[in-house]
Amino acid sequence: MRGALAAGEAQSAMRLAAAAGWYWWLSGHRTEGMELITAAVGTPGEVADDVRATAYALVVLFASAGRGDEHQAAEWIHEAYRFALRSRRRIPLLGLVTALERMLEAPDAFEAAFEPLLDSEDPWVRALARLHLGKMRIMLGHEGREADACLETALTEFRALGERFGISFAQTELAERIAVRGDLAGACEHLEQAIAVVTEVGAVEDVIRMRCRQAQLYWLRGDADACAAALAEAQRYADRVTWPDALAELALARAELARWGGEAQEARRQLGVATALLGGEALRGNVLAVTHDLLGYLAEDLGEARAHHEAACAAAAGAGHAPLIAQVLVGVADLALRQGAYEQAARLLAASAGVRGLWDRSHPDAARIERAARHALGDARFTAAAREGADALWSDLAGATLAAPGTGR
Repeated sequence: MRGALAAGEAQSAMRLAAAAGWYWWLSGHRTEGMELITAAVGTPGEVADDVRATAYALVVLFASAGRGDEHQAAEWIHEAYRFALRSRRRIPLLGLVTALERMLEAPDAFEAAFEPLLDSEDPWVRALARLHLGKMRIMLGHEGREADACLETALTEFRALGERFGISFAQTELAERIAVRGDLAGACEHLEQAIAVVTEVGAVEDVIRMRCRQAQLYWLRGDADACAAALAEAQRYADRVTWPDALAELALARAELARWGGEAQEARRQLGVATALLGGEALRGNVLAVTHDLLGYLAEDLGEARAHHEAACAAAAGAGHAPLIAQVLVGVADLALRQGAYEQAARLLAASAGVRGLWDRSHPDAARIERAARHALGDARFTAAAREGADALWSDLAGATLAAPGTGR
């Protein structure tokens, strides 16, 4: 492939990229894969439409991974879709591209975008569509258990196929959903099963992310030894890869754990490691939201904390993901608590739950803030304030708290 790139042979380079993309993705070679696929699609020359469409679809897979740049991914989706329309071959992955294109045109109509794929003759496409339906419901903060049902059905379908990538994907999403509902042990078990199947194909970058999340869940359960063991295994895998997103996930997980443990200096150091690994990608909205959220908690000066939480809210609003907005609202609730605005803290916690669609029982700060606010207000006043928060716009509540010291009571 490098020879084809050097010779400017666009058809050969892109054909090889389309053929090898899943191998790079699943075998622990994502950095090399992204480099070669990007080089291939950037090579000028005549290329068959189906080959070009498949290569672009694989670029979407790489570019949207982890905390990827969604705006860049959207450009690749448009290109993949354009060539998919011209392709005469029926390629399963391109059906997903069509759904993603429709979703970009009308984000709120995601069900209409993915539902046609639920009747696809390809069982892998059907399972993946169901998985994305569940994930989109979560990202948009839908209430109820429809998202859980989609994920569970997708997992059953992937297991019937024996398709390890899909199994691990579905179990990872289910683990997070279960953790949010408060079943930390169940979430850890789902992650353990996801790690087992994805290790069989060699996707070590995914193992890093899963072990990091496991470490956090073990910490929340009070199991320091299991937490340390999960982090140690994540580090062992990190020593074998160069994919920046996976390495940054490890640093961010270490930063969060250090903050939870009261080690502010270590938290800042790990945050610096993550930022350095991501380079310019650290300026993406979803990364900025997480970064400023953490710095807001760490800041001793209330003015500095306010500035960070304001930046986190702006970045999360720009990203538009309900779980991310819900996360940063807990940070604003912490600011309200530090200002003695206990009713406002209760309102913000309720607003966070409203945005997500349910209360996050895996967030240690949310639990801490709720205990403190209930102790200060009593159950009746806390419940009344929470009811007000559930009925208010989250942006108004956050704006009132961030406006000036002592406001938003």
